[in-house]
Amino acid sequence: MELHLNRVDYIQVGVTSQKTMRLLPALGKKATQKVAIADHDGILTCFGMKKGEAVPVFKTLPGQKISRMDLGGAAGTPQEKIFVCSGSQVRGFTKKGKQFLTFEANLTETINAMHVSGADLFVCASYIYNHYCDCKDQDYYLSGDKINDILCVSSEDTSRFSPVLACQDRVLRVLQGSELAYDIEVPGAPSVLELYNKDGGEEILFGTTDGKIGLVQIGERSAATKWEIDNEKKKGGILCIDTYDIIGDGVSDVLVGRDDGTVEVYGFDSSSEPTLRFDHILSESVTSIQGGCVGKESYDEVLTATYTGWVTALTTEPQKAEAGPGDEVRMSKETQSKIEALRAELEQLQVKVLQGREQYQQTSQSSTAVSAVPVFSINDKFTLCQDDASYSLTLEVQTAIDNLLLQSDVPIDLLDVDKNSAVVSFSECDSEQPNGNFLLATYRCQANTTRLELKVRSIEGQYGTLQAYITPRLQPKTCQVRQYQIKPLSLHQRTHSIDQDRPMNRLSLVGQFSFAEIHSWVVFCLPEVPEKTPAGDSITFHFHNTFLGTQLEASYCKGEGHFRSDNISTISILSDVLSKEATKRKINLNVSYDINDDSVSHTLNMIHPKLEYQLLLARKVQLIDALKELQVHEGNADFLIPEYRNILDESANLLEEYKKQPAHLERLYGMITDLFIDKFKFKGQNVKTKVSSLLEILDNYDLNSLLDFFSEA
Repeated sequence: MELHLNRVDYIQVGVTSQKTMRLLPALGKKATQKVAIADHDGILTCFGMKKGEAVPVFKTLPGQKISRMDLGGAAGTPQEKIFVCSGSQVRGFTKKGKQFLTFEANLTETINAMHVSGADLFVCASYIYNHYCDCKDQDYYLSGDKINDILCVSSEDTSRFSPVLACQDRVLRVLQGSELAYDIEVPGAPSVLELYNKDGGEEILFGTTDGKIGLVQIGERSAATKWEIDNEKKKGGILCIDTYDIIGDGVSDVLVGRDDGTVEVYGFDSSSEPTLRFDHILSESVTSIQGGCVGKESYDEVLTATYTGWVTALTTEPQKAEAGPGDEVRMSKETQSKIEALRAELEQLQVKVLQGREQYQQTSQSSTAVSAVPVFSINDKFTLCQDDASYSLTLEVQTAIDNLLLQSDVPIDLLDVDKNSAVVSFSECDSEQPNGNFLLATYRCQANTTRLELKVRSIEGQYGTLQAYITPRLQPKTCQVRQYQIKPLSLHQRTHSIDQDRPMNRLSLVGQFSFAEIHSWVVFCLPEVPEKTPAGDSITFHFHNTFLGTQLEASYCKGEGHFRSDNISTISILSDVLSKEATKRKINLNVSYDINDDSVSHTLNMIHPKLEYQLLLARKVQLIDALKELQVHEGNADFLIPEYRNILDESANLLEEYKKQPAHLERLYGMITDLFIDKFKFKGQNVKTKVSSLLEILDNYDLNSLLDFFSEA
């Protein structure tokens, strides 16, 4: 079934957070619904549509940034009371705008997730979950990692309800009272949860930061995954989900909003498997999504709110082109009056802009002038992509970006991003100087670019800071700096278990350090480790290297730390960095190693397919120009053997792939060289003089020759 939706923009409010726009229940079967939206200015706006115009129902005064919104009401009645949270405070409003609740949660941090169900209020700060009933404290739970969202499922046959926490460590935690009942592993860090059936039930939809979607059924003691959708097209992370029958086949469809501006509608076929039926790209991240009827009676629509506060509908109502060239007479009176009103509003805005500029010029030149820097919001995300072992840096600004300067004091590669239309230029760097730069790149953006996506790849063992200087198109000129840490083991990603049968190397540390101190060292070394010191006396984390597929186990407690990996280089990096951190704090460490020689051949075998593929790709690319010359000279390519004809046919794809992976071959050479040096370093031998012989073997690569060289050296 084909689905055709047309875009209509309603209003713009301030910058919005995730899940801060909701549709109020309709008063009748065909009646249009009111929209409630809250922004970073602390304003809650409720409006409805009348004759194509947004008509306000109420608007609150500005205040502290609103981070979440939910609808609630007594059980069995329409859920039309609006609850918003700012800082650690929850406020409740009626649908007419009257405030009936101000509740101060006993949290020292900002509430970043909230769920309302009857008299029950569930709120979460970064690591803390609280349950209140009639504003009285009921349950409390301290999570092992950052909480991104919360939802409550209820069983149909009992009065049991179970809060579900979406946590950053790729786990959904199901609670019973103040205790953890069980947890569910999901394929990515879950960023949003939504009930599949809005009236309750045990089925929960989840979306992840790396763009995957799934449905799980929550039982009393375990959960079952119904389906999952992988992110094969590398679209953005999921920020919001809703369910609504927009297709009109009697089955609730899944509406999805992503951080790259993609809006998707998934319908269900006869096999109950979700199928993409519609997608549309907005220019900025979609923070909230709802299905309903807002613009016109009987016309369903997908309503979205974006980061900069635009409320936009994708409606089933046909948008007729009522007037073509020379067709102005046929234009309806409603459309004519709308155009006249827009023209008048545009003229008023132009006058206001001119007056503002004149006023600014006068005040800036007066003797009492005070410099005022314009404030602007930046939504940024720096995440490790598992598929290609690179870091994705996404920057979104509430106004158009003029330029962006990237500066790094650590060697990194910039990778091509198809979505990025900015023009990049590189400046010369002097990395030999103290505090020198390894990268200086400027991105000049096209007009009206509010969102930039970049990709960088780091080298493990090289750590430092990547800085982004963002300059928007504002007067007077202003700039904000964002810093991102490149960690020593930057390409490692958290996982829930590792293969214990691999040949493992071991690093053990013993010394007079606290649990909090060694945890801070692990946070410094590895990504995706919670900043907060874990509860309990000890902790074990598992990681896998997204580039090579090697693994790491970190297990530590007060005065003791044990690290196991099938890659000697990982152990070497950890040993160097942890010793340096302990020395800074004047802590004596007793360091011991248990090196397994079998792990070297195991790691080389893991590198082998990647190296072989890259060498073959490089050779094919080298042949392209010569083959094209032969083709031009002979008039066709029929005389070439099939292998060479295939290279010519695939030349565009080969060149594109080679261009997308700069320094890939050098990176693999570097890893093998490091492995060689590290193997003998632990035996007390310096083999740097033999590196040139190793590189010769790599240039004429053969796995058996390489393995022999490692064992004979």
